[in-house]
Amino acid sequence: MGRGPLIMGILNVTPDSFSDGGRFLDPDSAVRHGLELVEAGAAIVDVGGESSRPGSRRIPADEELRRVLPVIRGLAAQSDCVISVDTMKSEVARRALDAGAHIVNDISAGRWDPEMFGVVAAYGAGMVLMHMQGEPETMQRNPEYGDVVKEVRDFLVVRLGACVEAGIARDSVAVDPGIGFGKTLEHNLELLAAIQRLKEVGRPVVIGASRKSFIGLLTGREVGERLAGSLAVAAYCVLRGADILRVHDVAETRDVVELIQALRKREGTQ
Repeated sequence: MGRGPLIMGILNVTPDSFSDGGRFLDPDSAVRHGLELVEAGAAIVDVGGESSRPGSRRIPADEELRRVLPVIRGLAAQSDCVISVDTMKSEVARRALDAGAHIVNDISAGRWDPEMFGVVAAYGAGMVLMHMQGEPETMQRNPEYGDVVKEVRDFLVVRLGACVEAGIARDSVAVDPGIGFGKTLEHNLELLAAIQRLKEVGRPVVIGASRKSFIGLLTGREVGERLAGSLAVAAYCVLRGADILRVHDVAETRDVVELIQALRKREGTQ
């Protein structure tokens, strides 16, 4: 794939994720699916063992480790893809990095575990900082903002500064506005329209909108019927300058990215 956003493939090894919960609980099937994501065009595979869907509750670190470690080890042994671990726990991050992960994707942006930044810094790992208002169990109970774009951008600037102060290399950090994490439909649309303003943070912008509820609100589609809506959002994000697209449907998203790239090459030549 030529110049354009990278694709981060979602690999949930949870029983209760909103879209694919329970599909990849067996480590062997999860590793196979991760390898399929790479073959389909994922530059990064994001392995998550704790659901963060609205209303979800925290699980113990040992259960999260039981879910993710065999999968990370299997992927690391069979592929040279970049592996991300989606966790808020420093112990899970540390063990995952030992097992072969390269990036920690923390939806709390390091706020829920004071040791997280130290672990990432010690390993020289990459990090994704995400904005979330509240926590998964309560985040969709009437989220409110004065200026959602400014507040999210300012939050990411502050967390990036805390990362760097803790010893994490600035160049190894990406930021995520947290579509669907403590946001209404209108908040999500405002953030997607403002990707260029989010890029003012000075780091790559990750967008994770795949199959999310705001697509269902706009289209009336259930979660298993949101491919077209997810691809429409992906195309829009490519055009707005997103750097990484976190998606379930890697092959289809890759096609969208490649077609937009091909068309862009023709701009101004007609």
